[in-house]
Amino acid sequence: MWTGENVGTYTKANLKKYAADLGLDAAKFNPCIDNDQTASAVQADENEATNLGLPGTPSFLINGKLFNVTSLDYGAFSRTFDALLK
Repeated sequence: MWTGENVGTYTKANLKKYAADLGLDAAKFNPCIDNDQTASAVQADENEATNLGLPGTPSFLINGKLFNVTSLDYGAFSRTFDALLK
């Protein structure tokens, strides 16, 4: 189970509001939310992340090392990422 400051804020009603605020096509978006068309795919992704030990989003695996950006400031993450690319 994911934890964090946004847990519980992603209700169907809120997702519809966020989509409307972004200007998404409600006629396409809302049925997907209402009918749970993608729920199994989302659940499969969540299960995979849990099995990999990922603590939340965003998380990155770089050369087998876990980076959870919420635990690093952007500068530290950027320097680490750049160093791994060299």
